[in-house]
Amino acid sequence: MRRSLVIVSIVLAALLVVTGAVAAGIGIATTLYAAVAGGEEPGERQTSGDGDAPALEDDADFGTVEVYDVLEDGTLSPAASGTAGEVWALFVGLVGEDAAGSSILQFKAGDAPDSDTLAYVYQDRDPQYWTLVINLATADDPELLVATLVHEYAHVFSYAPAEFDAKAVSCPTFEVVEGCAEPDSYLWAFYDAFWSGYAEHPDLENVDADIAYEFYLANEEDFVSDYAATNIGEDFAESFMTFVLEESWSAVSTTGAKLEFFTDYPELVALREQMRAAAADELGL
Repeated sequence: MRRSLVIVSIVLAALLVVTGAVAAGIGIATTLYAAVAGGEEPGERQTSGDGDAPALEDDADFGTVEVYDVLEDGTLSPAASGTAGEVWALFVGLVGEDAAGSSILQFKAGDAPDSDTLAYVYQDRDPQYWTLVINLATADDPELLVATLVHEYAHVFSYAPAEFDAKAVSCPTFEVVEGCAEPDSYLWAFYDAFWSGYAEHPDLENVDADIAYEFYLANEEDFVSDYAATNIGEDFAESFMTFVLEESWSAVSTTGAKLEFFTDYPELVALREQMRAAAADELGL
């Protein structure tokens, strides 16, 4: 079993989308980064499945989860039904079949209404691949479900192997567990535009909620949510999520400038359009 490098979990307790403006407090979330020792993924296998039924696994956040392998064409093995199938179909619609099949190795689904965690992704030993774990209770709020899936996919593409040099001897940008950010990477450009000007900021891999909130309070107008102040990756993901959900914005403010940042990348503009089209019903577009 491949060693998981990083887990990123998101809790969005509130979603405020204001037409033409970005409201602070769009999401309240929590994150967990962990190196998983011994080559094991999070969760303990219960069953291996019978071919037609998914394997079951224990998950610390969601209890028992169903485990599906993701095939190259973006379909699941075994095929998922019910809410799990609907959530996966939405994710594939958001990101596209090719992206789903080439970046997601496994899809895990649990139903934990009492859990604060909505979803998380973690990277495989081969950093091209990720596992997406979803709390199916999120599906009760379609807009929140879309926001959650968009946020998680922002982690997937912004921490893709091409974005980092894992074997760099020296690093002229910034270095995190994935390696040295490439000079043309999304996160380096985002850091240079929005984080480099702070005299002090949390560690770029910070997971301490108290540190994040203190930083947020000191710079509230700079972030689309308090959770975005956690670290560079969460700021990027929350900002991209808002970029997808918002109809329009003003680039005069820092939060608006963060959304405008993504318009410099034609592929991200196209992804936004694809995501909004795929989630038109859920977002009421």
